[in-house]
Amino acid sequence: GIAPVGNKEYEGDAKTPEGRYLLDVRNPGSDFFLSMHISYPNADDQQRARSNGVDPGGQIMIHGQPNEPTYSEAYYRSQDWTNGCIAVSNSDMIDIWLMTPDGTPIEIRP
Repeated sequence: GIAPVGNKEYEGDAKTPEGRYLLDVRNPGSDFFLSMHISYPNADDQQRARSNGVDPGGQIMIHGQPNEPTYSEAYYRSQDWTNGCIAVSNSDMIDIWLMTPDGTPIEIRP
């Protein structure tokens, strides 16, 4: 995300969650080149958010580049430009899409 330091705390903080999740749902028709949903928030994330009185958010994905880009491809490769998602190149997203079954566990580390 555009605020890459630290674990995601609440909806809208532009951070990527850290922890163990599943790739649980595919969306071939998103605004980005393919996307796979990450099962954030998990039980720990939900408890932390409740304790802090905030909404943990959701809709965190692994996806490719925007289908209708507003910047050059070089920009997207060189910047943290998402609102907390994990963005990869379109060619990498094809590989992930083809080789990763639904329900695959992942761990996101700082």
